[in-house]
Amino acid sequence: MTIAILSRGRCGLSTCVTRYLVAVAAADLLIVILDLILRHIPIVYWEHFLYVQSIPICNIHAVLLFAATDCSVWFTVTFTFDRFVAICCQKLKGNYCTERTAAIVLGTVTLLSCVKNIFWYFMLTGRYLLMTHPWFCAVEQKFYSSEVWAAIEVIHYIFTPAVPFAIILLLNCLTVRQIVAASRARRRLRGQNNVDCGQRPRDPEMESRRKSIILLLVISGNFIALWSLYVVYALCNRVLLLGYKSAAVNIFVEQIGFMLQLLSCCTNTGIYAVTQTKFREEVRKAVARPFSVLARCVK
Repeated sequence: MTIAILSRGRCGLSTCVTRYLVAVAAADLLIVILDLILRHIPIVYWEHFLYVQSIPICNIHAVLLFAATDCSVWFTVTFTFDRFVAICCQKLKGNYCTERTAAIVLGTVTLLSCVKNIFWYFMLTGRYLLMTHPWFCAVEQKFYSSEVWAAIEVIHYIFTPAVPFAIILLLNCLTVRQIVAASRARRRLRGQNNVDCGQRPRDPEMESRRKSIILLLVISGNFIALWSLYVVYALCNRVLLLGYKSAAVNIFVEQIGFMLQLLSCCTNTGIYAVTQTKFREEVRKAVARPFSVLARCVK
C-alpha cells in the first residue's frame, strides 16, 4: 500500500524524495518476504529441509536476504544524504537532488549490496539448521571458528549497520544545525518586516522545513533505535566465539534484538502516516475506494 500511494506522487513530496522512500519501502517488503515468511517454510516443512538439498536453497536465500537488508539500510543512508544536500548544499542541490541521480544512486547501492553478500553463498552450507536462534543456514565447519570467518563477519556488521549509524548521525546533526540557523535568520527577517503586525504571520516555508526535518529524524531515529540491540549482540557473540567469555550475553537479548531489527522494516508506513498529512489523506482514499465502487455497483 505504501509503495502504491507514494508512487502516485500525490503526497506533496518531490519526485526525488519519493524515489528514495519507495525504494526503502520495496526493500523492507523484500525483507518481510525473505525473512519473516520464507525463513519459516523450512520450520514448517522441516523434514524436506533438514538435510543437504541438490539445490543450495539456503545459500541462495541467505544471499538474497542479506542483500535486501543491506539495501534497506543503505537506502536510508542515501535518503539522509539527499536531504542533507538539499538543505545544506544549495550549490550542489540543483545537480544532485534529481530523479535521475536518485535512480543512479539506488541502482548502484543495489548492485553493490548483491556483490558484497555473494560470499555468504560459499561460507554457508545448503542445510537449514533448525536448532539455533534464529533458525537459518548452518555455517561450513571449517569457517565456524576461523579468523577469516570472524573478520568477514565483523566487517559485515561494520558496514551494516555500524557505518550507516555514524553517517546518519553526522548528517542529521549537520542538517539540524543548518535548519536551526536558517530558521533563526528567517524569523529575525520576518520579524523586522512585520514589526507593526499584531500577530505572527504564517510562514509556509518554515512549516515545510519543519515537516521535512521531522520525517528525516523520525525515519533515521527509528532505524538506529531498532537496530542497536541486534548489532551489540552480534558483536558480543563474535567476541565470545573468539574465546573472550566476559562478552557473553543472554540469548534473550538476541531474540529481542532480532525482533526489533525486523520491526524496523514494518514501521515506515506508520511513520509516514504520523508525519505526513497528505499521506494520511491518500490512505483514507485508498481504503474508502473499494467501498465507493461497491456502493456505485449496488445503486
